[in-house]
Amino acid sequence: MFEDLDVFATIVEQSSLNKASRILNLSQPALSRKISKLEDELGVSLFNRRGKRLELTAFGQTAYNFALEQRQQKLKFMQLIAKYKGDDQISVTLGASLTTLQTTLPPLVTAFMEKHPTAELKLITGKTHEIVSAVRDKKVDAGIVASAIEEPGLRCTALFDDHLELVLPKSHPLLEKDDVGMEMLHGLPMIIFSTGTWYRKLTDDLFHRAGVVPDIRMEMDSFEAIVRLLPACKAAALLPKSYLRSQLLDDNELATLHIPALKETRRTTSLIYPDSGGLSAGAKRWVQETKTIFGQLARQHHHS
Repeated sequence: MFEDLDVFATIVEQSSLNKASRILNLSQPALSRKISKLEDELGVSLFNRRGKRLELTAFGQTAYNFALEQRQQKLKFMQLIAKYKGDDQISVTLGASLTTLQTTLPPLVTAFMEKHPTAELKLITGKTHEIVSAVRDKKVDAGIVASAIEEPGLRCTALFDDHLELVLPKSHPLLEKDDVGMEMLHGLPMIIFSTGTWYRKLTDDLFHRAGVVPDIRMEMDSFEAIVRLLPACKAAALLPKSYLRSQLLDDNELATLHIPALKETRRTTSLIYPDSGGLSAGAKRWVQETKTIFGQLARQHHHS
């Protein structure tokens, strides 16, 4: 019940199931089920539902106040545990390429901070070669980059493989075709990555090999901006599969279209850190817990 109360508090604070679902990384139907379950357990209604709008009932306001108190008590308790374990001394400086900053890093940071709420995380962003240099020169403790790295003095651990997928508005006529190949991208209105980014080089090489020239409408380096602009521009984009969660696609009225040749864009996201030791206790924990998280995901994927 206490976990559902925290979910309830987040919905109240966001004033929207849609926004809360993004923050909590849960689908809207799953959120609705949690609230219904909580209302059944309490035996009272927490919201008055007026169309798509949710308004707190009088008891809903009381429940929200209680949920806030519980949240504060949990935070104090976690801080006490962290102090007891020595986590309050953890300080980790991370390097991340723009790609991993938008896709891989947020859930890792969330998981780490939940276990070590008093830890201090610092972040430096840059292009892949800049992050490699920062780790090598010990300006950061560890880095996450969207490629496999072979660099003397550095250890590189593959986290997962990824590839690009074609993303389109749900109303796009291409989605009605049975067999779609790379030739369909010729003259297709597209939003692509900015010049100088690793993904731009990847897509340029892909277009060159396939002999296609898309109709480039915009160039940008933000995945979120690309996703939001696709429906308005009636354009397509090539985005990494790891970023394309079903909730994100549904919220923006988008769909993916399978093109076998896009498997050629496969790349490995990697964790890099110094090979010769010298990592702080906090950095060692970050490295180990990151490996553990992706090891579990790989086993789940293998069994599914």
